[in-house]
Amino acid sequence: MNPVIKILTIIAFAAAPTLCMADEKEQPQPVTTKQERNFIREGNKLYREKRFADAEVQYRKALEQVPHSEIAQFNLAASLIRQSGSADPNSGNNPMSTATNLLQQIASESTDAYLAGKSFYNLGNIAFNSQDYGKSIELYKNALRKNPDDDKARENLRLAQLKQREQEQNKDNNQNQNQDKQQNQDQNDKDKNQNQDNKDQNQQNQDQDKKDQDQQQNQQNQDQNKDKQQQQQQGGISDANAEKILKAMENEEAATRKRVDAEKKKAETARRKKITNPW
Repeated sequence: MNPVIKILTIIAFAAAPTLCMADEKEQPQPVTTKQERNFIREGNKLYREKRFADAEVQYRKALEQVPHSEIAQFNLAASLIRQSGSADPNSGNNPMSTATNLLQQIASESTDAYLAGKSFYNLGNIAFNSQDYGKSIELYKNALRKNPDDDKARENLRLAQLKQREQEQNKDNNQNQNQDKQQNQDQNDKDKNQNQDNKDQNQQNQDQDKKDQDQQQNQQNQDQNKDKQQQQQQGGISDANAEKILKAMENEEAATRKRVDAEKKKAETARRKKITNPW
């Protein structure tokens, strides 16, 4: 068993069995009757046998005899607590709710310091088991103010203080983790936005390049159309084209003249050779 759970099992409502078995002579009441005392004794017997529902019946009968019997009220609260189990303590039908009201009444109104101290003690246990450690610390302190020698209240006070520190440390750790998580999320969002901005900028650049290319192509088309129109207006040949054609013809004529001169020179050379060296 987990050590903490084991401790909680031991301390939870530990005061209840002691007071349930208390003799009415040890805890005198302003008003008491024989029937009330008998019902309390029978309830205590059933409580020790862990027949908590039957003990509840006996304590309620004692209260019918003496409605303000603090021992009957306290022991009734103890029997209700034992029956509460895991029920919601905030529910109006939960025995824990009735038990808490009874203990709060005794703690605030009783002139019996011992009984008031034990009521604070059990209220502290209820708060401790609900993990409301700050509240349980104050209730244990009130129990010690009523009963300074209550070692169980002192022990539980130390345990509640320890659990409160652990709870605060866990809370701080969770806050730090949440902050780190939020920072990471913010950075991811920032990176995502930056990537989107870059993507948008790239798209804008691509669109601008395409627009420039389209403009260049349009300009070339316009220039070609303009040249074509000029050619048509000048009889189909522009000055530039006419000059090119003329130059080509001159080059071809020069090449032809050079070739004819070379052939004539070759023929003259052959004729002189025959005259100078007859066979």
